[in-house]
Amino acid sequence: QVQLVEFGGGSVQAGGSLRLSCVASGFAYRSYGRSCLKWFRQAPGKEREGVAVINNDGMTNYAESVKGRITVTRDNANLSLFLQMNSLKAEDTAMYYCAAQPGLTGSHCLGNQSIFAIWGQGTQVTVSS
Repeated sequence: QVQLVEFGGGSVQAGGSLRLSCVASGFAYRSYGRSCLKWFRQAPGKEREGVAVINNDGMTNYAESVKGRITVTRDNANLSLFLQMNSLKAEDTAMYYCAAQPGLTGSHCLGNQSIFAIWGQGTQVTVSS
């Protein structure tokens, strides 16, 4: 059974940093390497939004609200996805989820897709001002 588990959430003051990790299990290496991987977040009372996405070639795309502050990376050998968040703001407070869509590659991964087959359980990020 394929699973995603997020780590690294917590509470931090505005201007601080956090690094989220998302570790997959049950994935074949080749399948993971050819998966589109994306971070989403959802704040209370708000719709879920895409934060950062990375495709099989390592190309990335970010929400405008986080550009320049957040970096998404992947380590296919260790079935891991990361989100380095710097200069955090109160408006970054949300539950953060990682998601994977096997076989969604190249430029098709980098658009505004929100339908992903595999989701993690989420990790809470709270930024105090």
